[in-house]
Amino acid sequence: MGYTSTTRETQYAPTASRGRVLNIALWALQALLAIQFAMDGLVKVIGDPTMVEMFATTGIGQWFRYVVGTLELAGAVGVLVPRHSGLAALGLVCLMVGATFTNLFILDSSPLLTIVLLVAAALVARGRWPKTRTLAGRIWR
Repeated sequence: MGYTSTTRETQYAPTASRGRVLNIALWALQALLAIQFAMDGLVKVIGDPTMVEMFATTGIGQWFRYVVGTLELAGAVGVLVPRHSGLAALGLVCLMVGATFTNLFILDSSPLLTIVLLVAAALVARGRWPKTRTLAGRIWR
């Protein structure tokens, strides 16, 4: 009887261990995203001269700098809230898609950082998808 119990524990141990490692990796990535987007959002909201100039170049207006900065700050907080981390990551993916296109077609600058952040946010969104699906189901009922 003890042998069977040990066999079962050994059989399921790699799956549980893999899930735990994946969860830790996702949390580390979420923390990095939170730090990056908090810094980026603050710089925009505070009105750093570089950000003011960049948003002036886009031609949309300074109000959009405040919107983007606020959304980045909300995303930074959201990726740290377990229940909302996947949804916040999806929002950050949308922001980074817009930022990538802006860098490519309006600012003529490298989109490398925005693409890296987009991929990182997409990984978090995918990793937290079960919670996001559950949350969306509750909202749409």
